[in-house]
Amino acid sequence: QVQLVESGGGLVQAGGSLRLSCAASGRTFSSDAMGWFRQAPGKERSFVAAISWGGSITNYADSVKGRFTISRENAKGSVYLQMNSLKPEDTAVYYCAAGRTFSDWNFWGRGTQVTVSS
Repeated sequence: QVQLVESGGGLVQAGGSLRLSCAASGRTFSSDAMGWFRQAPGKERSFVAAISWGGSITNYADSVKGRFTISRENAKGSVYLQMNSLKPEDTAVYYCAAGRTFSDWNFWGRGTQVTVSS
């Protein structure tokens, strides 16, 4: 089992920045791919970004490329999402996920709310 706890959400004006953190505990964290997903009101959960266990491979949704950066610190059991140039359409609950591959997400956090005002 892996437990994931997100933090760092909040209210920010358009054009601003936020840094989300996800603290992982439980079984070996460094062997998992880690990802961020988001769910806006009335919409399905969607992929935002992912990073391989070693950090050498990253993947981003087209909508956030060039604005968001995913990173991880295996020694701290943490993964981060730096979000710059935020837009109102980035408003959502953001979830951290862990899995064996980029298409196999087994564990989820409870989410943190990000609200971007125009």
